[in-house]
Amino acid sequence: MRLSQMLFVTLRDDPADAEIPSHKLLLRAGYIRRIGSGVYAYLPLMWRVLQKVSQIVREEMNATGAQECLLPQLQPAELWRESGRWDTYTKAEGIMFALTDRREQELALGPTHEEVITMIARDMIRSYRQLPLNLYQIQTKFRDEIRPRFGLMRGREFIMKDAYSFNADEESLKKTYQDMYQAYSNMLRRSGLSFRAVEADSGAIGGTGSTEFMVLAEAGEDEVLYTEDGQYAANVEKAVSLPADAENSPFTSYEKRETPATETIEKLCDFLKCSPTQVVKNVLYQALYDNNTTVLVLVSIRGDQEVNEVKLQNELTKLASQYGGNAVLKLIVPDADAQKKWATKTLPLGYIAPDIADDYIQSTKDVAPKFLRLADKTVVDLKNFVTGANESGYHVVGANWDKQFTLPENIVDIRKARPGDRAIHNPEQTLKSARGIEVGHIFQLGTKYSIAMGATYTNEQGEEKPLVMGCYGVGVSRLAQAAVEQSYDQDGIIWPVAIAPYHAIVTIPNINDAQQVEIAEQLYIELNQAGIETLLDDRNERAGVKFKDADLIGIPYRIVTGRAIANGKVEVVERKSRNSHEIPITEVVSTLKGWISQALKLS
Repeated sequence: MRLSQMLFVTLRDDPADAEIPSHKLLLRAGYIRRIGSGVYAYLPLMWRVLQKVSQIVREEMNATGAQECLLPQLQPAELWRESGRWDTYTKAEGIMFALTDRREQELALGPTHEEVITMIARDMIRSYRQLPLNLYQIQTKFRDEIRPRFGLMRGREFIMKDAYSFNADEESLKKTYQDMYQAYSNMLRRSGLSFRAVEADSGAIGGTGSTEFMVLAEAGEDEVLYTEDGQYAANVEKAVSLPADAENSPFTSYEKRETPATETIEKLCDFLKCSPTQVVKNVLYQALYDNNTTVLVLVSIRGDQEVNEVKLQNELTKLASQYGGNAVLKLIVPDADAQKKWATKTLPLGYIAPDIADDYIQSTKDVAPKFLRLADKTVVDLKNFVTGANESGYHVVGANWDKQFTLPENIVDIRKARPGDRAIHNPEQTLKSARGIEVGHIFQLGTKYSIAMGATYTNEQGEEKPLVMGCYGVGVSRLAQAAVEQSYDQDGIIWPVAIAPYHAIVTIPNINDAQQVEIAEQLYIELNQAGIETLLDDRNERAGVKFKDADLIGIPYRIVTGRAIANGKVEVVERKSRNSHEIPITEVVSTLKGWISQALKLS
């Protein structure tokens, strides 16, 4: 492609609404154009990148025996109600675009396709002889993000590969899951990316186990905790660890003490001259279930620890049936306005004890009349601890479970793991932290959807059994931007060879020099004929402008038909290393073929 004929416009300054380097560079280099909030056009250079990523994904999926299909973006609401996820996606997370058609039927633009594929399996899979089966698509998806940002990282419209497997049993599912784990690792390696596979929370998708594939980058929205021995890595939402040991309490007897202006753990410990590891902190949450029941949740956790709200929501989901619900729609720390709806009197916030009376809650048809009390494992073995006195300005010291306070029945692990914690698999290993961009996520769904939607098969014994499912997603457009976030410099993008829009760009410094033009045209034709995808910068622009644009758009190899042609050579610059070589014109094609081949082998 000749740049003079291409839709090619670059910007010298960073766009005002772009926050991270990859977003700025893709806009400046003319890869994408913002159409609306979280909605982007993929321009010709970007579309080539996306096609290359898609082809790598397609090849790796096909190698596992998965079959490509295309599912509808428009999905009937009744399918989502069958699975029980309509309210979760339209109200709780609120990420699904829902609409009503002219016949007053409710529909949604698909953020994911578990319901659709389960319906297909229900209608078409009859026997164990048809299993295992893995179907995938590469498709545009839609999510109504509250705050779209970071360009293609968190958009409202994006390209994704999603796959769904159907198996006869858990053992077969685990084999498919492992195949997908390997396929995803291959996809990212072939794309030239540095990544880490980590344990993850399954979220609204559900299922028993899941793994995220994180492209490592400082601008990543996710925090990954890992050990240097390579034996453990997890998203911070899922991570587990051993907390620091609690210090011995300086208090030997139980008493109530005045502790003015000590609403925070830091202020309290300064005032009492004690360690936060000897404080039982009591945090109040308000959970709304999908049947509109509000439950007040009191969490007791060690003073030096934080509540992991993802883990807390998972524990509350397990208890949903006690309140007539199936899922948690919303989890908040109730402010004064929220408390007015259910509180009978002012809560002593900052001074709450584990035994705060249930009569702070007024019973209504929508509010459960008692506190749900949960204790994190970090408080179970504390002796002579400090905690609130249920009176503003006062705490108690020297308290013990089964004496002054009753330990809650629900003992849970809801603390947030953090860097420096000891690893569970080997306490000599400590957790390290890295930032990552989630580009892939695989789930072992089990029978969650097949049971809910009646998708069964007949086994060898003639028994009807629910299909065992898995699902596997890769963000194609997100992966492309993640590659930029991982590899750029002050001058622009540095694309990995495997997914670069073109392998090489031939730059003519002086368009009025006939010899420069002739040699450039010759190389342009020969390179493309040899399978080396090549751009020709034949624009009537200054050499400096062309060099800056070539760096900005990040093409791996730049060939310059400048002064070296007097010696029968051209300058070839490697974008990544910036190494410059003078290569005989007759050897350019063979040299680049060798470099590209080597780069693809290493990726």
